[in-house]
Amino acid sequence: MAYVHRVQYYETDMMGVTHHANYLHWMEEARIAFMDDLGFPYAAMEARGVLSPVKSLSVDYRHSTTFGDEVTVDITVAAFNGVVMAIAYEMRNQRGETVCTARSEHVFLTREGRFVRLKRELPAFFEAVTALCGAQNSEP
Repeated sequence: MAYVHRVQYYETDMMGVTHHANYLHWMEEARIAFMDDLGFPYAAMEARGVLSPVKSLSVDYRHSTTFGDEVTVDITVAAFNGVVMAIAYEMRNQRGETVCTARSEHVFLTREGRFVRLKRELPAFFEAVTALCGAQNSEP
């Protein structure tokens, strides 16, 4: 799944380079779009009482971006065990250069903070992510 973001002026620092924290925002924008495309919008999950906080995050910055650059954020589900979903991100500029790679891990909790058993509570979501993992892993 690809999400495209155009770097805004306010996302840059005094040197005209995108501030590093903005890459995290783009990851979240791409993740929200991914969930929408998968057919399970975050808003609908939250309405059902399921939250998905970030468990861990790692980011590797490779090249800077500047105002007006188009950054394509590609998402793949790196791992999913029904409790934790790991997402890999590759961000490329309009020249095709990788500007950032990252990985985030997410858990699924009730509003009370208890783990959600996705296979039982959201079986369609569980099946969709499991199938996506299988399809991604079978690609050459």
